[in-house]
Amino acid sequence: MGCWTNLKSSGWAYPTAVLSLYGFFANCRVAEPFLTPYLIGPHKNISEETVTNYLFPIWTYSYLAFLFPVFLLTDFLRYKPVIVVQGLFLVTNYILLCFARGLPPMIFLQINYAVVTSTEVAYFSYIYSVIPAENYQRATGYLRSAMLAGYTFGASLGQLLISVAGVDLFYINAITLGTVSMAFLISFWLPMPQRSMFFKEENTAALDCQSQQEGPVGADRPEEPVMDKEEVGSGKEMVHNGRAGWCSWGNVAAAVRLLWQSFRESYSSRHLIYWSLWWALASAGYVQIFNYIQLIWDHIEPSATSSFYNGGVEAACSLVGAAAAFSVGYMKVAWNVWGELALGLFSAIGSGAVFLIALTSSIWASYAGYIIFKSCYMLLITITTFQIAANLSMECYALTFGINTFVALLLQTIITITVVDEAALGLDIVTQFIIYGSYYAVISVLFLIRGTYTACVNRHHPEQAGARDRETSREVISVEYF
Repeated sequence: MGCWTNLKSSGWAYPTAVLSLYGFFANCRVAEPFLTPYLIGPHKNISEETVTNYLFPIWTYSYLAFLFPVFLLTDFLRYKPVIVVQGLFLVTNYILLCFARGLPPMIFLQINYAVVTSTEVAYFSYIYSVIPAENYQRATGYLRSAMLAGYTFGASLGQLLISVAGVDLFYINAITLGTVSMAFLISFWLPMPQRSMFFKEENTAALDCQSQQEGPVGADRPEEPVMDKEEVGSGKEMVHNGRAGWCSWGNVAAAVRLLWQSFRESYSSRHLIYWSLWWALASAGYVQIFNYIQLIWDHIEPSATSSFYNGGVEAACSLVGAAAAFSVGYMKVAWNVWGELALGLFSAIGSGAVFLIALTSSIWASYAGYIIFKSCYMLLITITTFQIAANLSMECYALTFGINTFVALLLQTIITITVVDEAALGLDIVTQFIIYGSYYAVISVLFLIRGTYTACVNRHHPEQAGARDRETSREVISVEYF
């Protein structure tokens, strides 16, 4: 009891611990690697063509519609309510999977899950509003570790229950309903933040905007007023300043100015634009492959007539990808010189892995291709995240994350409408993966050309690289906590 009291009295340990617990249980989705076999099997009895060309595209369109409004609403509501909503919709998701039958509930399920994915931005944004800046690195490391541990444990447990114990997929979904229900309950323990990044009280927002105009990013900013215990307990100051200030036109205008200044800073250099471009292009392809990988596995070796190891493969991907991403922190590489070339090289490897997935008739070769592809992506997205975040303030990083994700989702939606949707081409799953492999091949060629040019320029003119490093040197966020 004393340890719990000490934890709550800590300035950062308590919210970090609670949010890490939430992240573990919210990502411990035992049934997620087996969604496609469950939908096309006897439990839901939906055809593979309907799942591929009609059902899954609904999630993409809904996610696109929700993402940007939810991003702004998350900051306005100060994160915790959005995390609670995410937990609630996760519970609803698995209630529908367990007990609803027919196509209409599964359509609603895709829309419901789009809310879950669009609210993921609140998970990391929350912690930056409740803890001191000096604890960002440790806290973010714990949060990402909790997500990884939850996902790996859930995927491994699901595979063991199916392969060893022979548990039916319905009970796998019921177990997942229990884990996400635990996450929903834990979300209520989170303390309510007293500030947000963009929607602040009028005087605070004005000071922040002024500090961005007058000082460089990463410079010390005016601290927000701290209320004493009596003011917090009475709540009068909170009601007066919080409610009136937040909803005023001046606060909204200040938030818009701060958003615009953050946008200009985020995309002020061509170096950051190139990294953001890879993020958007590669993420669009990655999410598309992640969404449809179970369908091509079922095509290669139907789950109705053979064993499947989707959970084991996803667990292996998480561990190998995490090891690859973690290794970035120990690589002595001048990423400003060789980074773009690395993006091109590993994108080429990922492209080859996707072609292997599409063209092989061996399920084990397809599994291996997916592990290679996902590991390459996790390695590169870590490098990209580090390069972007190292040169931006936390406000700008959050906005850049939202914009890059929105662009990636927009590209993914275009791919879905063109290639997947039955209203357009409605291609079969093998042809889709050939197109995804070609898509990554184009990305690799673009960045191989750009990376070769950057490396040659910096090799012949090393003083330019040094000057750029000095110009963009700011408060660097270590790679380990991405």
